[in-house]
Amino acid sequence: MSQRNAAETFDILLVEDNPGDARLAQEALKEGRMTSRLKVVVDGVEAMSYLRREGGYADVPRPNLVLLDLNLPRKDGRQVLAEMKADPELRRIPVVVLTTSQAGQDILRSYDLHANCYITKPVDLDRFISVIRSIEEYWCSVVTLPPR
Repeated sequence: MSQRNAAETFDILLVEDNPGDARLAQEALKEGRMTSRLKVVVDGVEAMSYLRREGGYADVPRPNLVLLDLNLPRKDGRQVLAEMKADPELRRIPVVVLTTSQAGQDILRSYDLHANCYITKPVDLDRFISVIRSIEEYWCSVVTLPPR
């Protein structure tokens, strides 16, 4: 199991423009067993500002994990992933692509850009909640992550 201190908050950044999916993720994590804190941003530009701690995000903690949708306004998830993995300050943050796309080219491109995993969002409500909780369990308590 992970060496993470149980009292330490696990910060997750969800980059998601669908308010329904964001709300479901928040509910799933709120009712989960882990101590995680979810922050939601709605597009790729806001995601990069958050990750780089620019503007109103100057004092936010660096996330332990990013859940990234691919199809976003202003800057899509592929661009966010490429920028993160090219930045020495951000590239060690694990990125889980969580998207509706099942396209082979999106899967290949995401892994080529060094996504840590690719998950197609389930359309079933209960399955979606189960997937979110599984992601949290795995990344929060099984994996040993680099220090922030």
